[in-house]
Amino acid sequence: MNNTERISRDLAIKNHQVDSVLKLFKEGATIPFVARYRKEQTGGLDEIALEAIQKSEQYYVELGKRKEFIISSITEQNKLDDQLKERIQNCWDIKELEDLYLPYKSKRKTKADDARAKGLEPLAARLMKEDLYDVESFAQQFTKGTVASADEALQGARDIMAEWIAEGLHLRKSLRSLFQRKAILESKETKIDHSDREKFRDYFNYQQESSRIPSHRMLALLRADKEKIIRITCRPEEEDALFLMERVLIQANNEASKQKFLALEDAYKRLLRPSLENELLKDLKQKADKEAIAVFAKNLEQLLMSSPLGSKRILGIDPGFRTGCKTVCLSEQGDLLHNETIFPHASSASELAKAMSKVSQLVEAYKIDAIAVGNGTAGRETEEFLEQIQYRRKVSIYSVNEAGASIYSASPIAREEFPNYDITVRGAVSIGRRLMDPLAELVKIDPKSIGVGQYQHDVDQKELQESLDNTVMRVVNQVGVDLNTASSHLLQYISGLGKKLAEEIISHRQSIGGFKKRSELMKVKGLGAKAFEQCAGFLRITQAENPLDSTAVHPESYPIVKAMSQSLKLSLEELIRSKDQLEHIKAADYTDSSFGVVSVQAIIEELKKVGRDIRGVVKAFSFDPRLRKIEDVQVGMILPGIVSNITNFGAFVDIGVKQDGLVHVSQLANRFVKDPLEVVQLQEQVRVKVLEVDANKKRIQLSIKLVE
Repeated sequence: MNNTERISRDLAIKNHQVDSVLKLFKEGATIPFVARYRKEQTGGLDEIALEAIQKSEQYYVELGKRKEFIISSITEQNKLDDQLKERIQNCWDIKELEDLYLPYKSKRKTKADDARAKGLEPLAARLMKEDLYDVESFAQQFTKGTVASADEALQGARDIMAEWIAEGLHLRKSLRSLFQRKAILESKETKIDHSDREKFRDYFNYQQESSRIPSHRMLALLRADKEKIIRITCRPEEEDALFLMERVLIQANNEASKQKFLALEDAYKRLLRPSLENELLKDLKQKADKEAIAVFAKNLEQLLMSSPLGSKRILGIDPGFRTGCKTVCLSEQGDLLHNETIFPHASSASELAKAMSKVSQLVEAYKIDAIAVGNGTAGRETEEFLEQIQYRRKVSIYSVNEAGASIYSASPIAREEFPNYDITVRGAVSIGRRLMDPLAELVKIDPKSIGVGQYQHDVDQKELQESLDNTVMRVVNQVGVDLNTASSHLLQYISGLGKKLAEEIISHRQSIGGFKKRSELMKVKGLGAKAFEQCAGFLRITQAENPLDSTAVHPESYPIVKAMSQSLKLSLEELIRSKDQLEHIKAADYTDSSFGVVSVQAIIEELKKVGRDIRGVVKAFSFDPRLRKIEDVQVGMILPGIVSNITNFGAFVDIGVKQDGLVHVSQLANRFVKDPLEVVQLQEQVRVKVLEVDANKKRIQLSIKLVE
């Protein structure tokens, strides 16, 4: 069985599909490109399946490298025989592979090494056979040199036997299975003082089957253990483990058997239990990491897919009480036109009137279409202030999630964009641009700083970064970007590009005054035929010479669309606008050796979407005016809210006070909900009922199902 067949078996994906995907990857194709433009070859596999194939291949490649290292290492020790080599080559589980290598690993000097140096290995070998009835007399033969007595000889022999037992492949596999099935995780509080101690009170004396611990709870336990607030153990009942070992290893009932059992107990407590316990905790951590990262990635995807307002003139406001509200005016392209600070929350009436007059003047002078207000400190009060103003033109007011805006404002990216402005101006610009196009602005911020998901700082950071990068790339390519307005930070996520090519595109765009057709990309320094193939379909040019350049149709498919337009006696522009005609086109009429029915149908579907933003339209939102602080929240209230975060155990909802409320998974719907993401989305506007309020602990319990 080769790697393709193994991946096919592991993922339950047909062999020919896996083979096609791996060939495309080898040719330099990216996941977004393969998912959208190579459906025929892959049988319509989506990005998730393609990513799974890629990861599975990486696993087997790394496993192969590890095998090569192990074989080389054992060969150098002159201990590799044909049978062992065959077992290593035919092993496809990393844990079993490491078990095979365990006896040959270099390690610190052990008790068994000391005993061997004293010449006690023959005694250990005889005891392992369990055919001795007068153990003490036989052991007496080994009392020489530093071995003073039969008891010392037997102790040394047991040390050797314990190491043999601990390195036994079959036994380790059986015990590993027992740990996975029956381990109990227990935690005990320590006496160490810690600022976060109260946060983990629920885990001071906690016990649960390890196989049933949810990911968020496992990560909380591990964090508390790392901070030494608690100490955790994770193992099956000792009697169960020793019974299993005795059943596997003890064959007789004599004095030698008793010595072997003592060695067995020592092997378990000193060698096997710590090793398998650490291994299980690592597995539980990896499982919890995987689930938490998946939640984070889904949250990020939904946030990146937030509806844009589009190319409008925006007044962006970063609210503040004492220091005032930093206010910026942005063009339809997001360029900074003006900035100043207003003080709408000053105590004097004259200051308030001055601030109202200033906002009204700015709206009129810069022809503002919408106002974006950050949802942080003073956000609610600033919205109310803005709603009191009489505008001479129609203006909509939006609350914008400002999470991560401060990170952006202090970043090298922000300094590069606005070298002559301070961080307060940059933060207000970011808030305004987020309303215009959330995706284009959020790609400039480290996803970990956006504040969605759970325990993102506790999970494997490399895995998290890889998942988030894949998520950003998937969303950016799914939405597509305008080649003539996109920043280099957005372009670098486009299939086939990257940071260097993105910067070259910006440089070339500036030199020619903007792209008029996709084919001009081939003139960009360093952008060859392969990169063009991968990126072209995801880049749009509005008002291009060829109307297809503003669509998601790939240039390689232009001849097919041209054939459709000629058959229907329509221009390309007329064909794109004619949904009725597109509905009646038969894909089979336009297939050839390169494009089958699936590919042609995909082209038709893309033509139907032209001019539509898949992210939808942004909606204005208002919190309940009665609420300012947590003390204003009363049990039984029905309130509007916005979903601010989603975890495995429920969703957090912003209801307009500083503390978000939790809708437990059991309160999301009038049915069983396994995954909260099945029923709610990030930034979704919802109505909730207040179930419980604890102002001291700053906790609010909410329900969605009781409002349905």
